[in-house]
Amino acid sequence: MTVELQHIRAARERIAGKVERTPCVVSQSLSDRAGHTVHLKLEHHQTTGAFKLRGASNAIAALSADEKSRGVVAASTGNHGRALAHAAKLEGIRAVICMSRLVPENKLDAIRRLGADIRIIGNSQDDAQQEVDRLVAEEGLVMLPPFDHPDIVAGQGTLGLEIMEQVPDTAAVLVPLSGGGLAAGVASAVKGVSPRTKVIGISMARGAAMKASLDAGRPVQVEELPTLADSLGGGIGLDNRLTFAMCRGLLDDVILLAEDEIAAGIRHAYEEEREIVEGAGAVGMGALLAGKVGVSGPTVLILSGRNIDMGLHRRIVCGEAIAERAA
Repeated sequence: MTVELQHIRAARERIAGKVERTPCVVSQSLSDRAGHTVHLKLEHHQTTGAFKLRGASNAIAALSADEKSRGVVAASTGNHGRALAHAAKLEGIRAVICMSRLVPENKLDAIRRLGADIRIIGNSQDDAQQEVDRLVAEEGLVMLPPFDHPDIVAGQGTLGLEIMEQVPDTAAVLVPLSGGGLAAGVASAVKGVSPRTKVIGISMARGAAMKASLDAGRPVQVEELPTLADSLGGGIGLDNRLTFAMCRGLLDDVILLAEDEIAAGIRHAYEEEREIVEGAGAVGMGALLAGKVGVSGPTVLILSGRNIDMGLHRRIVCGEAIAERAA
């Protein structure tokens, strides 16, 4: 099973008018530093503050009338839950979002305001997934997972189509990497249009499940740890059906960042680009600033989300050491 360019183009037609076509702008400061043009894909300007609305909208649009009547459920580190709650509310569908205790309170509040039923379960996304499985078995809800689902991946891939239309000569795309829904979808779209363009996954060093799985040659479980890039937390599922294979086949490289490198990306976004982004959205900038990206030619960094706790954001941009996130 895989998601190809034709599926992504169909997804774009399905979600037209339900998501924003986000801007892609040149960063002069990063271009000067890199020695070539660096573009910022401002996906954090998306309606719910993150790219997840693309996949959620596509998956809900693809449901049958019977499935819609039963309601939807998902585990989430925050942004998928918010996107699914938003898309479900527009359709008048019940949504239950299961999350661990590691999800920041600001993300919980945003989901509550959309009227979804929130369940806080355990200390990891894997723990939350157990509650999802129970609700599917006992209450008949339809599971729409955050990444390992063809309609989710196809929806996220629409972002890649936009990038190739906005920057046709792109040499490389830096994409935040977690469970692989965004990375797999973007890579499929980008390489479907331009096979020579590199797609590089960027994650945090603390609990990067997809990187550990790629290194092992199979899905593996890792300990979920506190990190500034909290949206990139969680496992990929030991029974991963789709995104592991797609990331293994399509990604050209994976780069891991220390917490201070993620913080540097957040600060740069604010001070130089006048943009507020969460840790997951800043990893591309963090990787470039750290000198970890060996690419020449036009490069696109995906700023995937803005849903950061503003108290934490203030402390980061003021240069305070974020010890509690790196302990």
